[in-house]
Amino acid sequence: MPSNLLKNTEVLNAKCPKETSVKKFHDGDGLYLWVFPDGRKYWRMRFWQDGKEKLLAFGVYPALSLKDARAKRDAVRQQLATGLDPSAERRAEKHQRRVAAANSFEAVALEWYEKNAPTWVSSHAVDVKRRLDGNLFPALGKRPIGKIEAPELLQAIRKVEARGSYDLAHRVLQVAGQIFRYGIATGRCTRNLSADLRGALTPHQKRHQAAVKPEELAPLLQAIAGYDSMGDQQTRIGLQLLTLTFVRTSELIGAEWTEFNLDKKLWTIPASRMKMRTEHVVPLSRQTLALLEELRPISSHSKYLFPGRNAAKTISKNTLLYALARIGYGGRQTGHGFRSIASTILNETGHFRGDVIERQLAHQERNAVRAAYNRSEYLPERTRMMQWWGDCLDQKRR
Repeated sequence: MPSNLLKNTEVLNAKCPKETSVKKFHDGDGLYLWVFPDGRKYWRMRFWQDGKEKLLAFGVYPALSLKDARAKRDAVRQQLATGLDPSAERRAEKHQRRVAAANSFEAVALEWYEKNAPTWVSSHAVDVKRRLDGNLFPALGKRPIGKIEAPELLQAIRKVEARGSYDLAHRVLQVAGQIFRYGIATGRCTRNLSADLRGALTPHQKRHQAAVKPEELAPLLQAIAGYDSMGDQQTRIGLQLLTLTFVRTSELIGAEWTEFNLDKKLWTIPASRMKMRTEHVVPLSRQTLALLEELRPISSHSKYLFPGRNAAKTISKNTLLYALARIGYGGRQTGHGFRSIASTILNETGHFRGDVIERQLAHQERNAVRAAYNRSEYLPERTRMMQWWGDCLDQKRR
């Protein structure tokens, strides 16, 4: 034991005269407290190895206490006794920490996210980031991805289930699985732990978007046509366009006038607004063109077809959902439900091929070659189909 040990009060009250650059207080066995005129205090250790004097920095007082500084000193002395180079060991530890940080679950997840986010619609990218930040990073973020075990991942997912969010728990697990697959591909881990949890989560029943049955469509169309008596004309036109084009609600709400070529009777939705990030073409029926002409005087002051009170922004996606509730279809029909109705009726008629219907629904194209040119794939057939659909809706409403 060194004979000239410092006391806690001496460390606390240690000062350096202004005329001195630094004053050193020795604690024995090479440990020093360096005190500067401005009051800063640093722990240093002086030692000799292979005939050379060396100096190690331990930390700042009071963040590093006297007791902890001595523990660091004793650890260094133990390394010296076994022939190790404390400086080299410290460099190795720093390198290992850097490697661990680069291979942490959070680092790998963010790398995966940055590579994939540009291919997603903005709303999906926001959802994925929220699932990472709120459900996976708090528990697993700092852990090296290659050292995480299945029970750790399950514990993180269980916290989501504990909130009653069973559907979200499955989605979070799906995201985790994609990250582990990316980790395997980039050499940061060797197993996809999400596969180990198959069957471990509370089952959930996938909820489909509400939609009336085909035989119930006529009363719904009539109720929408009469919406002006209780609501505004713009919302009624929005519901009718959603019925005629069966695009996703967000795709209709965000529509801009520049996307429409009325001479060619085509609406081209840019890839940036499509769920699958592929440009989509919607042939315009006579009925759709007539509604666009009715809508133009209402929203011509904005670049959007459906501007909100602030012309620089669109109406809320909930506007159309609330309108359906006002006409008595709350919980029975959603904006997305019009896609289901159109798909069911078009497939049941037998007039149109399944590929044509699926292409107009803008469902994901799994063939990469076909995806490159499918914006106009089957366009003549799709044009005939969309006009048939417009006539069909007219007949049902009457």
